[in-house]
Amino acid sequence: MISRNTLKLDSDFQAQLWSHLLPKDTKKEQAAFLFCRTFSANDELVFEAIDYALLSPTDFAAQYSDYIELTDETRISLIKRAHNLDASLVEMHSHPGPWPAAFSFSDRNGLRETVPHMRWRLKKRPYMAIVVAPSGYDALVWNGDAKIPEALAGIEVGGHLMHPTNASLEGWNDE
Repeated sequence: MISRNTLKLDSDFQAQLWSHLLPKDTKKEQAAFLFCRTFSANDELVFEAIDYALLSPTDFAAQYSDYIELTDETRISLIKRAHNLDASLVEMHSHPGPWPAAFSFSDRNGLRETVPHMRWRLKKRPYMAIVVAPSGYDALVWNGDAKIPEALAGIEVGGHLMHPTNASLEGWNDE
């Protein structure tokens, strides 16, 4: 049984991701996807990035300071790439405003709709969603047949564990 979920990132790559997600020259939400191998070790599910996609403005059907939506072409391309790599997906997006790191009501509704489809397309591989804000980050993990997400213990960067806020776990249900 898995008792803990972690994501391992190289420190330079983590800095590159955060710079992409929280650029100083725009207040629009940004996004990236990680393609990860997952493995279990000592009751822990580990996500290890093997490839990534830093999304650009052309990848979005809508991109605002409080909402993003991918184009159908981008979504299809990400699923195909993950399938070809036999990888799990980790979706990441930013909340560039002054609010705490947590998934918004809109994010949560989108995840309830999107995650089951993405996991079905990717043979029920584990899936993770991360939201990054200037104040920190939050994350949710779906594994096995669970419809309710689990917590991420943290992102391991250079031997240090960066802890999420875990502000988004409350309120999920089986419906």
